[in-house]
Amino acid sequence: MTVTPMLGDWEIPRISMMRTQEHRKLQEHRIPGRAGSLFQDLGTDPTEIQIAGSVFQEEERTGFLEDARQRFADAEPMTFVADIVAATEIQYVLIESLVVEEHAARPEELAYRMVLRESPPPPPPNDPFGALDSDLLDQAAGFVDGVTDALDAVAALGDIPDFSDPSSLVGGATDEATALLDGIGSIGPSVQSLFGSG
Repeated sequence: MTVTPMLGDWEIPRISMMRTQEHRKLQEHRIPGRAGSLFQDLGTDPTEIQIAGSVFQEEERTGFLEDARQRFADAEPMTFVADIVAATEIQYVLIESLVVEEHAARPEELAYRMVLRESPPPPPPNDPFGALDSDLLDQAAGFVDGVTDALDAVAALGDIPDFSDPSSLVGGATDEATALLDGIGSIGPSVQSLFGSG
């Protein structure tokens, strides 16, 4: 069964040619004294899909230009299905380039070529708390609850004195001490006369 080439929800019109190009990245390591080289496989480059075709009627030409250029300008990964990508892992592509041509010899024809490039969407962002042990989170929540209970208990005791002013802690005792010292000062002359000091 032939699959209609679809780019997202858009059926690409009047395709005359499709071609894929897949390339493996190989790092060559030359070894002195040995024939040939060793190659390190670094994976594959994104698959390239080339599409060419043409549209003819004025309405079809205008519709093609609007649809193709809007998807090119959006620059967002789109799904792509076609027979030519069967047995591959291609799911999403971007329009890498779009070429549109008109020729005087064929005034009613609008020829196009576009290159699609494989572009999987980025992975979802990591959960910053996903790597934390759930027991650790439970312990932290228990600690916060304990601190909250302790603060509530202190608040239930009543007003807490202001420790920045130590006189509030002793209340009227300072006044009593001052009066006592004044009294001692007044009996000083009597004690001196008793012992005959003059």
